[in-house]
Amino acid sequence: MLPVEEPRTLATEAMADDVESLLNQAEPDGTFRDSAECAGAVLLAGLLLLSPQTPRPGKG
Repeated sequence: MLPVEEPRTLATEAMADDVESLLNQAEPDGTFRDSAECAGAVLLAGLLLLSPQTPRPGKG
């Protein structure tokens, strides 16, 4: 009998634990920001975009 034809049993509990650990990884420290930091960054970016242009010297 060829090895391909032999029935194989899978350890589904071990595989399920492996899949769950891959899907639910703990977030690393310092990677994600809290909402107050994000709000401050968005506010700063908006103020920079709405600020007037720097004056340019006139021609001539």
